[in-house]
Amino acid sequence: MRKIIIITGGARSGKSTYAEQLALQYSPNPIYMATARVWDDEFAERVRMHKERRGPEWTNIEEQKFLSRHDVNGRTVLIDCITMWCNNFFFDLKDEVDTTLEALEAEFDKFTAQEATFIFVTNEIGMGGVSMNEVTRKFTDLQGWFNQYATSKADEVVLMVSGIPVKIKG
Repeated sequence: MRKIIIITGGARSGKSTYAEQLALQYSPNPIYMATARVWDDEFAERVRMHKERRGPEWTNIEEQKFLSRHDVNGRTVLIDCITMWCNNFFFDLKDEVDTTLEALEAEFDKFTAQEATFIFVTNEIGMGGVSMNEVTRKFTDLQGWFNQYATSKADEVVLMVSGIPVKIKG
Protein backbone atom coordinates (compact mmCIF):
# COMPACT_ATOMS: atom_id res chain seq x y z
CA MET A 1 0.00 0.00 0.00
CA ARG A 2 1.30 3.44 -0.94
CA LYS A 3 1.46 6.11 1.76
CA ILE A 4 2.91 9.64 1.68
CA ILE A 5 3.81 11.42 4.91
CA ILE A 6 5.23 14.96 5.00
CA ILE A 7 7.15 16.24 8.05
CA THR A 8 7.51 20.03 7.94
CA GLY A 9 8.71 22.78 10.24
CA GLY A 10 11.43 25.31 10.88
CA ALA A 11 15.17 24.87 11.24
CA ARG A 12 16.19 22.67 14.18
CA SER A 13 12.55 21.85 14.99
CA GLY A 14 13.25 18.11 15.22
CA LYS A 15 11.98 17.14 11.74
CA SER A 16 14.72 14.69 10.78
CA THR A 17 14.90 12.93 14.14
CA TYR A 18 11.13 12.51 14.22
CA ALA A 19 11.08 11.28 10.61
CA GLU A 20 13.81 8.73 11.36
CA GLN A 21 11.90 7.41 14.39
CA LEU A 22 8.73 7.20 12.31
CA ALA A 23 10.48 5.32 9.50
CA LEU A 24 11.76 2.75 12.01
CA GLN A 25 8.19 2.24 13.24
CA TYR A 26 7.18 1.32 9.68
CA SER A 27 10.20 -0.84 8.88
CA PRO A 28 13.18 -2.43 10.64
CA ASN A 29 15.28 -1.67 7.53
CA PRO A 30 14.20 1.64 5.97
CA ILE A 31 15.88 3.52 3.15
CA TYR A 32 17.39 6.93 3.83
CA MET A 33 17.49 9.01 0.64
CA ALA A 34 19.71 12.06 1.05
CA THR A 35 19.12 14.85 -1.47
CA ALA A 36 21.69 17.41 -0.32
CA ARG A 37 24.69 18.66 -2.20
CA VAL A 38 27.60 19.33 0.10
CA TRP A 39 28.60 22.92 -0.57
CA ASP A 40 31.07 23.58 2.25
CA ASP A 41 32.79 22.16 5.35
CA GLU A 42 30.06 23.24 7.76
CA PHE A 43 27.40 21.46 5.72
CA ALA A 44 29.62 18.38 5.40
CA GLU A 45 29.69 18.27 9.21
CA ARG A 46 25.86 18.38 9.33
CA VAL A 47 25.73 15.46 6.90
CA ARG A 48 28.25 13.53 9.00
CA MET A 49 26.15 14.06 12.15
CA HIS A 50 23.02 12.84 10.37
CA LYS A 51 24.81 9.71 9.15
CA GLU A 52 26.28 9.03 12.59
CA ARG A 53 22.83 9.22 14.20
CA ARG A 54 21.49 6.45 11.96
CA GLY A 55 22.46 2.85 12.56
CA PRO A 56 23.37 -0.05 10.25
CA GLU A 57 19.71 -0.95 9.74
CA TRP A 58 19.42 1.90 7.21
CA THR A 59 20.05 1.59 3.47
CA ASN A 60 21.60 4.92 2.47
CA ILE A 61 21.10 6.39 -1.00
CA GLU A 62 22.46 9.75 -2.09
CA GLU A 63 20.33 11.20 -4.90
CA GLN A 64 20.34 14.90 -5.66
CA LYS A 65 17.52 15.03 -8.22
CA PHE A 66 16.07 11.92 -9.85
CA LEU A 67 14.50 10.03 -6.98
CA SER A 68 12.40 7.94 -9.37
CA ARG A 69 15.41 6.11 -10.77
CA HIS A 70 15.50 4.14 -7.52
CA ASP A 71 13.18 1.16 -7.01
CA VAL A 72 11.70 1.48 -3.52
CA ASN A 73 8.64 -0.72 -4.06
CA GLY A 74 7.57 -2.45 -0.88
CA ARG A 75 9.93 -0.37 1.26
CA THR A 76 9.78 2.54 3.67
CA VAL A 77 11.85 5.44 2.38
CA LEU A 78 12.75 8.65 4.19
CA ILE A 79 13.62 11.52 1.85
CA ASP A 80 15.60 14.24 3.60
CA CYS A 81 14.88 16.75 2.36
CA ILE A 82 12.50 18.39 -0.10
CA THR A 83 14.16 21.78 0.44
CA MET A 84 17.58 20.58 -0.70
CA TRP A 85 15.94 18.63 -3.54
CA CYS A 86 14.11 21.78 -4.71
CA ASN A 87 17.34 23.75 -4.45
CA ASN A 88 19.16 21.30 -6.73
CA PHE A 89 16.57 21.68 -9.50
CA PHE A 90 16.31 25.46 -8.95
CA PHE A 91 20.09 25.90 -9.21
CA ASP A 92 20.44 23.64 -12.26
CA LEU A 93 17.48 25.29 -14.03
CA LYS A 94 18.99 28.77 -13.54
CA ASP A 95 16.45 30.07 -10.98
CA GLU A 96 13.47 29.56 -13.34
CA VAL A 97 10.59 29.07 -10.89
CA ASP A 98 7.91 27.79 -13.31
CA THR A 99 10.23 25.34 -15.06
CA THR A 100 11.58 24.11 -11.72
CA LEU A 101 8.11 23.65 -10.25
CA GLU A 102 7.00 21.62 -13.28
CA ALA A 103 10.10 19.41 -13.07
CA LEU A 104 9.65 18.85 -9.33
CA GLU A 105 5.97 17.97 -9.62
CA ALA A 106 6.63 15.51 -12.46
CA GLU A 107 9.49 13.82 -10.58
CA PHE A 108 7.51 13.71 -7.31
CA ASP A 109 4.56 12.05 -9.07
CA LYS A 110 6.78 9.55 -10.88
CA PHE A 111 8.65 8.62 -7.68
CA THR A 112 5.59 8.35 -5.44
CA ALA A 113 3.73 6.20 -7.99
CA GLN A 114 5.65 3.26 -6.50
CA GLU A 115 4.01 1.09 -3.84
CA ALA A 116 5.97 2.27 -0.82
CA THR A 117 5.75 4.29 2.36
CA PHE A 118 7.28 7.71 1.65
CA ILE A 119 8.31 10.02 4.49
CA PHE A 120 9.43 13.42 3.20
CA VAL A 121 11.10 16.07 5.35
CA THR A 122 10.70 19.69 4.27
CA ASN A 123 11.16 23.20 5.66
CA GLU A 124 8.76 26.06 6.16
CA ILE A 125 11.25 28.67 4.98
CA GLY A 126 8.47 31.14 4.20
CA MET A 127 7.61 31.51 7.89
CA GLY A 128 10.60 33.80 8.37
CA GLY A 129 11.00 37.35 7.16
CA VAL A 130 10.99 38.43 3.53
CA SER A 131 14.48 38.36 2.02
CA MET A 132 15.99 41.44 0.44
CA ASN A 133 17.55 39.17 -2.24
CA GLU A 134 15.48 38.47 -5.37
CA VAL A 135 16.79 34.93 -5.92
CA THR A 136 16.07 34.01 -2.30
CA ARG A 137 12.52 35.40 -2.60
CA LYS A 138 12.01 33.34 -5.77
CA PHE A 139 13.26 30.19 -4.03
CA THR A 140 11.05 30.84 -1.00
CA ASP A 141 8.04 31.13 -3.32
CA LEU A 142 9.03 27.95 -5.15
CA GLN A 143 9.48 26.05 -1.88
CA GLY A 144 6.10 27.22 -0.60
CA TRP A 145 4.29 26.27 -3.80
CA PHE A 146 5.97 22.86 -3.95
CA ASN A 147 5.21 22.19 -0.28
CA GLN A 148 1.56 22.92 -1.06
CA TYR A 149 1.69 20.50 -3.99
CA ALA A 150 3.36 17.73 -1.97
CA THR A 151 1.01 18.11 0.99
CA SER A 152 -2.01 18.01 -1.33
CA LYS A 153 -0.83 14.50 -2.34
CA ALA A 154 0.04 13.44 1.22
CA ASP A 155 -1.95 11.10 3.42
CA GLU A 156 -0.49 12.67 6.56
CA VAL A 157 1.26 15.96 7.33
CA VAL A 158 3.04 16.67 10.62
CA LEU A 159 4.28 20.12 11.66
CA MET A 160 7.23 20.03 14.06
CA VAL A 161 7.21 22.83 16.64
CA SER A 162 10.16 22.90 19.04
CA GLY A 163 10.51 19.12 18.90
CA ILE A 164 6.78 18.47 19.28
CA PRO A 165 4.94 16.78 16.39
CA VAL A 166 1.58 18.39 15.60
CA LYS A 167 -0.53 16.41 13.13
CA ILE A 168 -2.17 18.82 10.67
CA LYS A 169 -3.48 16.32 8.10
CA GLY A 170 -4.54 12.68 8.19
